[in-house]
Amino acid sequence: MALSEDEIFGKVNEALQDALGVDEDEVTPEATLVGDLGAESIDFLDIVFKLEKSFDIEIPREELSPEDILTNSDYVQDGVVTAAGLEELKKRMPWANLSGFESDPKVQNFGNLLTVSDLCSYVGSKVKG
Repeated sequence: MALSEDEIFGKVNEALQDALGVDEDEVTPEATLVGDLGAESIDFLDIVFKLEKSFDIEIPREELSPEDILTNSDYVQDGVVTAAGLEELKKRMPWANLSGFESDPKVQNFGNLLTVSDLCSYVGSKVKG
């Protein structure tokens, strides 16, 4: 059974409130998980667990956080993701809007990239899978 975007957003919102202790009105589509909602790397394990349970899907860790790209010297030089690295991220994360990151592709900015909307798109791709 296909879920509507609203249903997906509702469940993602619930998982984020639960995992991060944020209020429902803080979880907007544009909110970034790290910058706006205060998620830390340990929180992502909890978020992934809650989403897997809620949607009955499996989320491979490298799909949501491609750390292997961000720590690979083929893709990163002087703390900045190279053009090849950006291409690899786009391939790996077709559901994420990377345009903001492309304008300032410093590795440290990557965490501020993932929005609630991106997470909903990702879950939607898995549910429809």
